[in-house]
Amino acid sequence: MHGYEMIQEIAERSGGAWKPSPGSVYPTLQLLEDEGLIASESEGGKKLFSLTDSGRTAADEGPDAPWEEASRGVDFEALGEIRQAGFGLMEAFGQVWKTGTKEQREKALAVINETRKKLYLILADED
Repeated sequence: MHGYEMIQEIAERSGGAWKPSPGSVYPTLQLLEDEGLIASESEGGKKLFSLTDSGRTAADEGPDAPWEEASRGVDFEALGEIRQAGFGLMEAFGQVWKTGTKEQREKALAVINETRKKLYLILADED
């Protein structure tokens, strides 16, 4: 796979709980190649990576795959609900910000700030 495919695969295998950034993936791939654990070849302008024999042995002896750890204990239904709620909130806020008057934008900002405080109070078990 090439790096971007790996990022997508990790996100899929972790159920969206972990999606590494290119800034962490590509230096890691270079380090693994320097250590002889993976090899790369260019194909169609893309750099494809594969495990070497040493890399396969290290992978077999290593801990659980990080995407398994990242998704362990995750309630994916609740995660989807909270993502939808967050996206909906940001969509509504963005609409007010784009089309609202100055006073409406100020009210929307106050609502967001108050909501953030209330969420932290939930963690503190306060009303």
